[in-house]
Amino acid sequence: MTHSTPPDAEARQALRRAMLSRRAALPPDEVARLGHAAQDALLASPAWQAARQVLLYVAVRNETATARLLDAAWADGKQVLLPRCVTSAIASAPASGPVSGPISGSVAPTQTASPAANCDNEMCLAPCACAADLKPGRYGIAEPDPARCPAIDMDVAPDFAPDLAVIPGVAFDRQGNRLGHGAGYYDRFLAHPAMARTSLVGLAYAFQIVPALPVAPWDRPVHALCTEEGLTWL
Repeated sequence: MTHSTPPDAEARQALRRAMLSRRAALPPDEVARLGHAAQDALLASPAWQAARQVLLYVAVRNETATARLLDAAWADGKQVLLPRCVTSAIASAPASGPVSGPISGSVAPTQTASPAANCDNEMCLAPCACAADLKPGRYGIAEPDPARCPAIDMDVAPDFAPDLAVIPGVAFDRQGNRLGHGAGYYDRFLAHPAMARTSLVGLAYAFQIVPALPVAPWDRPVHALCTEEGLTWL
């Protein structure tokens, strides 16, 4: 899918900067407290408990934590799927081996990087059985190790789709529209026809929920929002 310039691009970028600045300023104890409450709300939901396959993410840069979700999913025997960036550019982050030990609530990337000019900005899903299956990916974010976790080709397996997908975002609105970092990874992935069968939950802090966002034609809204204040289906 080719994306043109989104509507109200300046407004989206201004909101993105403001939200990222506010999120970066959260003290560690608040990141832990708010993330714990948000994860508890999702863990208690029938949607989570019924899901057999869950798409999660590894939190970075003060994103709402997912460590408890990952641990609970593995303990309950759910199939955990994690995103992996797929690009035409040579990976710029160091491949320093698997992530050892427990996953922290919000891990720092090993380095920051800008997408290369010829980056495809695509992502795939790979099953991940434990923290040892993770290694730093293109942007230093923990991803499933390709040597241990082959990606699922959703074009070859058209009947496959996660039961539940937990989606990060810089901001969401009350209609479920999402503002990401601007690279388009999730936009492209969520546009896959198979993902139409998946329940999408935006995981964020309450301050990241705004009344309305400028919406681009390719935006796909989430079905629910989960914050430290609870889980709300839209």
